[in-house]
Amino acid sequence: MNNETLLYDDGHHKCIMFSLEDEEHSNYSLSVNQFLIIQNDAAILIDPGSAAIFGELYDAISAHIDPSHLKYIFFSHQDPDVAGAIDQWSVATSASLVISNLWVRFMGHYGLMDMGRIMGLEDHGAMIKFGNDFLQFIPAHFLHSPGNFSLYDSRSKILFSGDIGAAVASPQNLNKRVDDFEEHRPYLEGFHSRYMASNIFCRAWVECVRRHEVEIIAPQHGSIFKGEVAQKFLSWFEEVEGGEEQVATLYGLKR
Repeated sequence: MNNETLLYDDGHHKCIMFSLEDEEHSNYSLSVNQFLIIQNDAAILIDPGSAAIFGELYDAISAHIDPSHLKYIFFSHQDPDVAGAIDQWSVATSASLVISNLWVRFMGHYGLMDMGRIMGLEDHGAMIKFGNDFLQFIPAHFLHSPGNFSLYDSRSKILFSGDIGAAVASPQNLNKRVDDFEEHRPYLEGFHSRYMASNIFCRAWVECVRRHEVEIIAPQHGSIFKGEVAQKFLSWFEEVEGGEEQVATLYGLKR
């Protein structure tokens, strides 16, 4: 099975999706995606995942660029399927480790010793220059983590959305692109209704995203949304009620 997908390449700027899993424990783990953006001789790695895939991902990246040229490693939030190997990446590279300020103090529990390597993101996010272009860290708080960010790449117009857009069990994961949003939607509904905190956060995120020209939405789990399908996803996500509705039902609260 091919676990590498080229999302963008204009000769100077390239975006690659890897779909590497802990095959030894595949029955108990989630399908995950990792992403690499390269511009000339600099790169950023996005959501590199757990210690179980560190070696395989390091080798996969090495086929495209010397890992010593990684300038940033971005962790959208604190979960182990995102940041579990942060200590190994800190040793293997000299990259700045980018994560919400909310989670900096927790990274020692993953074995990270050099906290000075971390670039902590304030709640409002940040924009950093990347070659001739920029990377925008878009707040995605409470979707599902209270300290959470998506990443927008201005050159490729790809939004790396983390757990937003995740589909764990979709058969479309095999081709890595959603062609029919309505066919794919049932695989989104259970996860998003449980893990997204409230519709107010969904709407706020979509409003921020729509300030940018987005051609592809690439989540950490499942398949990508491209073109018109990406816009359909945003329109759908804008109406997601999230866990607030489930909690009210669970506790018999009046809304």
